[in-house]
Amino acid sequence: MRAPALLLLAAALLLAGWPAGAQVSPPAPSADAPSPRPRVGLVLSGGGARGAAHIGVLKMLDELHVPVDAIAGTSMGAVVGALYASGMSGEQIEALMTSVDWQDAFRDRPARSDLSFRRKREEQDFLVQLPLGLKGRRFVLPRGLIQGQKLSLLLRDLTLPSARIQSFDELPIPFRAVATDLETGEAVVLSKGDLATAIRASLSVPGLFAPVEHEGRLLVDGGIAENLPIDVARTMNVDVLIVVDVGFPLGTRERLGSVASISNQMLAILIRRDTTRQRATLGGNDILIDPPLESASSFDFTRFERMIDVGERAAAGSREALAKLAVSDTDFARYAARGDRLREDPPVVEWVKATPDSERYVEPLESLFGDLAGAPLHPDRLAKRLSRFYGQGNLEALDYRLVPDDEGRYGLLMSARPTSWGPNYVRVGLRLQDDFAGNSDFEAATRLVMTELNRYGAEWSWDLQVGGNPRIATEAFLPLSYRQDWFLAPHAGFNVRNLPQIEDERQVGELRVRTLAYGLDLGREIGNTAEVRAGIEQQRGSSRVRLGDTATPRTHFDTRSIFGRYQYDSFDDIAFPRRGRAFALEWRGEVETDAPDRSTDSLVADFRTAHSWGRDTLIGWFSAGTLLDPQQADPRQYFPLGGFLNLSGLPPDTLSAQHYAVARLIYFRKVGSGGEGFLNVPLYAGISAEAGNAWRDRSDISFGSARKDFSVFFGADTFLGPAFFAAGYDTTGRTAFYLFLGRGF
Repeated sequence: MRAPALLLLAAALLLAGWPAGAQVSPPAPSADAPSPRPRVGLVLSGGGARGAAHIGVLKMLDELHVPVDAIAGTSMGAVVGALYASGMSGEQIEALMTSVDWQDAFRDRPARSDLSFRRKREEQDFLVQLPLGLKGRRFVLPRGLIQGQKLSLLLRDLTLPSARIQSFDELPIPFRAVATDLETGEAVVLSKGDLATAIRASLSVPGLFAPVEHEGRLLVDGGIAENLPIDVARTMNVDVLIVVDVGFPLGTRERLGSVASISNQMLAILIRRDTTRQRATLGGNDILIDPPLESASSFDFTRFERMIDVGERAAAGSREALAKLAVSDTDFARYAARGDRLREDPPVVEWVKATPDSERYVEPLESLFGDLAGAPLHPDRLAKRLSRFYGQGNLEALDYRLVPDDEGRYGLLMSARPTSWGPNYVRVGLRLQDDFAGNSDFEAATRLVMTELNRYGAEWSWDLQVGGNPRIATEAFLPLSYRQDWFLAPHAGFNVRNLPQIEDERQVGELRVRTLAYGLDLGREIGNTAEVRAGIEQQRGSSRVRLGDTATPRTHFDTRSIFGRYQYDSFDDIAFPRRGRAFALEWRGEVETDAPDRSTDSLVADFRTAHSWGRDTLIGWFSAGTLLDPQQADPRQYFPLGGFLNLSGLPPDTLSAQHYAVARLIYFRKVGSGGEGFLNVPLYAGISAEAGNAWRDRSDISFGSARKDFSVFFGADTFLGPAFFAAGYDTTGRTAFYLFLGRGF
């Protein structure tokens, strides 16, 4: 009992000696001790292409040595904010973002160089760019005009250094992206997971981009719910905010003269309502930057440099307030170096797996990408493989993530999602032609493609064409492996066509030829630029005189042929190619079924090459064909000449003979770049010089006997296909005029 008593007595004596009301004071701070700087939060709004101004603001922050401790961004603000949060400087982001072809990134269709060779062949006849599916008896459209495949791969590449980070608080600068739940309309703050997916969700404009599925939610552009996420930044333990608002301005009455402008105004009003509420919460120490972008379009990604400059000058206007947040050169250098750890070499890929929701594609994914295991990740090489697989046309999204397993080994988690409007697709082609001399031609074609008929991705297509040359045909594409290199292609078709009868460059009649053909091909695709194919085909049909001596009796034919063909195609565009080459060489041997001694061999070659500089393009084009046994040939096998770029001064099918050759030199210039409007399409103007002829005897072939023709043309690259108005001139004095739709070079 004595110890507690002594303690109580000591405490009483101590309290008795302490002055009444006295308080404990901390030790006085040293005169040299620095005061703690305030934690700075950065808020970057959405605004589409206007968000490039954010980069200018970041450049000014770097110049003034203003450190940022937390970032919250929406839409394009999320893109720029994520890159800055990963440790990139404003100048590095500028160099990166201005080198990106954003207009191409926002086009969903793969570059033609990424399409499979089969899709390239399909594109030649079905030029209408309308993604359309068929389910049951109803047509189905995509959930967005753009599925975002190119954009997703671009974001994946931009954020690759941060791919191993799962929590955005672990980034050099803690980061939040804001998206919108499409079902509830609520703002969704993304703070963990895959950074590229978070950014992609934050800028998915509804109706334009397909929504992003994330943790059971359908996410779209965060600007709908919270375009200026000030309240999100406040939850990130910050003391002062730097807020950059590049949001949508309201248009004046004079600018509200179209459906598009009125729709944009309605969206701007809804977005600005929450923005106004958020801005009202700013305190006296917060800094608000409003770059004067005026009426700059949210979709004009061609003016990135100008918008960056506007943002930099706007931040310079707040230089005095920003300078109060600056730190010393040494401290800022230490701050800027925080992202260096993310610039390490990419890890070795130890395994490749498919996500659970990609179950139907497990085998092809592991077959096509499994050999990447055991080597460091090379994004460019992986992107090429992804583009090739996506270019087969059956996927809405194809993506990957770099993730660790339970043992800390990194691997590729592949995901493949089939199109929401497949697996049956409808393609449309349209061809119209008029020669201003009373002759016009019309053809409309459609193709139904049924895909993924077996584990190797077999397809079955049906074609129907109406107009001057009706046709119905079917073909099965039966690949022999997941790589779809070797394949079988059984096919059958019935067509009717008009065959002009030419004498002395005058049409003296016209035959109506009906043909039923069926056969089997064996082929191999070489990468996605070439194909070699051989096959056997049976043709049966008849011809009758449609114009001319109608008393001539109907004739019948029954032939069997074998052929071999090699095709190469690296053109970047089928309508107006600017670079690449195309080459085709085909031999065909045809024999009468009832008269085996009557046989005809033909050889056809075609070569095209395109080179561009700036807006100008030069195309060299040579084509030729010959019948090796011309005396036994049927007029059905003759080569017709005449028409635009086939001796342009002569009307179509003016010449027809057993041998032909044409060389062309074509120049065109892009005189209009198109734009946002429905009818604002790329425009072209050009000229051509052509030399060639059709000869009955091979001995007559010479340059001296070749005809010389020229043309002047104007073209437009419309969503229905290329359209041309052209005038041709032949050195014999003949002229021809053309107006047509649905044919490219």
